[in-house]
Amino acid sequence: MEIGLVGLPNAGKSTLFNALTKAGAPVAAYAFTTIEPNVGVVAVPDARFDKVVDLIKPAKVVPAVTRFVDIAGLVKGASEGEGLGNKFLGHIRETDAVAQVVRCFGGDVPHVANRIAPADDIEIINTELALADLSTCEKRVERLRKLMKSGGKEAAKLADELGELISALSRGELAANYKNIDDFKDLNLLTAKPAILIANISEDNLRLGNLAEADPVKTYAAQHGLETVVVSAKIEAELAEFEGEDAELFREELGVSQSGLDQLIRTAYKTLGLMSFFTAGPSECRAWTIKQGANAVEAAGTIHSDFARGFIKAEVINYAQLLEDGSYTVAREKGHLRLEGKTYLVQDGDVMNFKFNV
Repeated sequence: MEIGLVGLPNAGKSTLFNALTKAGAPVAAYAFTTIEPNVGVVAVPDARFDKVVDLIKPAKVVPAVTRFVDIAGLVKGASEGEGLGNKFLGHIRETDAVAQVVRCFGGDVPHVANRIAPADDIEIINTELALADLSTCEKRVERLRKLMKSGGKEAAKLADELGELISALSRGELAANYKNIDDFKDLNLLTAKPAILIANISEDNLRLGNLAEADPVKTYAAQHGLETVVVSAKIEAELAEFEGEDAELFREELGVSQSGLDQLIRTAYKTLGLMSFFTAGPSECRAWTIKQGANAVEAAGTIHSDFARGFIKAEVINYAQLLEDGSYTVAREKGHLRLEGKTYLVQDGDVMNFKFNV
């Protein structure tokens, strides 16, 4: 899973990125500190997996991971080449989801528009993404029209559908809301990507438990069916300096129940319709990410194509039951370790071991 952190310059993207990934991207109070996208890979926090690891005590532990991409700050006119223009937009196309960092805090750090207006900032970014999508769609229509001249009926149908999408984008609508958007997955449209809003509030207000700064973002999200994560990038940066029990104690002092990383990844999983299953044995425990509703063969294919091709059965137990039983041996004796076939729908938190023959 790859998440692109986007937003206007000085919204706190790089500060948050550094806190999430400890990657050390440059941070400064001026536009375009980030030129090339910074990429960081972080382990997906999962207490269930940690408990399975503690029980099995394997030689090797491999958690699921998320890639975060800190993309250069967007400005009004990016779709026409302003700021880093098309270079910026190209980086977004490569991500699975877009997490828009929205500035809600005031202070001395300059805002590119010299005002704090979160909803306006969201609209600026969405407008630029929609304009870029509009250009992509128009180019595709031109190619389809050439095919239509040679009698391509399918090309004519697609051109008509794209015409409807172009009209919607021209009205400021997002591609994600277009009814036939699945017909145009190959266009990799920016506004078709799942989106999350990150309300970046001031350090002082988060310490006081005053989250009112985030209200404009929450309101916008509710109106557009989006998920919101409320953080203070500065506090996340402070939390990133601690580990283990020290981090827990610091969070308790701040009154922060969970880190921004936990919130963001949990929200991203929900937005993308993802879940986790585990493979666990003495040599290795590993967490895997799959789509909700995936069957046993699809889960096997996540590990290796040979597992799916030669699938025989899957040995399955939910993590909670395994923890309660205390071992595979006890689980097997009690009949809790099941053999499931190809059509079994994997459940979030299942511990699975596959039997296959190639």
